[in-house]
Amino acid sequence: MLGIGEKHELPTVFLIDDDLVSREVIATVLTLHGHLVHTAETGSDALQMLGSGAVTPGVVLMDAQLPGLKGTELIEKLREGCEAEIILISGSRPGDELVGAADGFLLKPFGPQDLAKELGQHKPKTKAVVEDLDPVINPETLAQFRQLMTEATIREIYSAVVSDLHKRQDVLERAIAEGNSEEVRRLGHAIKGGCGMAGAMQAARIGSIFESKSDQLDNCATALKDLYTATQRLERMLEKEFPA
Repeated sequence: MLGIGEKHELPTVFLIDDDLVSREVIATVLTLHGHLVHTAETGSDALQMLGSGAVTPGVVLMDAQLPGLKGTELIEKLREGCEAEIILISGSRPGDELVGAADGFLLKPFGPQDLAKELGQHKPKTKAVVEDLDPVINPETLAQFRQLMTEATIREIYSAVVSDLHKRQDVLERAIAEGNSEEVRRLGHAIKGGCGMAGAMQAARIGSIFESKSDQLDNCATALKDLYTATQRLERMLEKEFPA
């Protein structure tokens, strides 16, 4: 991870490139211009880092010709793990299908100004944050809780999660209205961590959006509505699974 003198208003960059020279040069140039940069050599390495929470990117720069997991398959899996813009990078233009699956394309060599110009030019091709088919609670987490705790104790845990979400929603709404991106980022990180531990999947995913998109307050306002919905679904699940 490189982050010398990073400027917090700039998006965190996750660079996936198997070429050592390209990777080091791009990372160094972007870092010197204020970006926090994480790097991965392969698509599999990148997915592992995302899954572990080691990186929460605002933009993914993905080489178009990676070994192993690559192309549209990798883009699809990246979208499942983060809400970042995905921009292809290559020394030559990739095929139309691959370009169409990403959010943008940069021809190597490129500089920070080229990246800044490309960012935000395309609406990220992401799925809806909250979908009816998404589980409100990770079934594996719930099963583990039921092996270790009484139903009453589990209800207390999820009641505390719901109560905490209501409190954080009020604070988030004020922070977004005031343009306080640092507070939005802090709250998003807390929601992602706490709800993630409890297996509240929808809320945890939305928390990661607040954390990674805190400098994009329009997106955060939309995510706040999604968080209200996720909290309501969690409340309904609580009433159904653990009646008082």
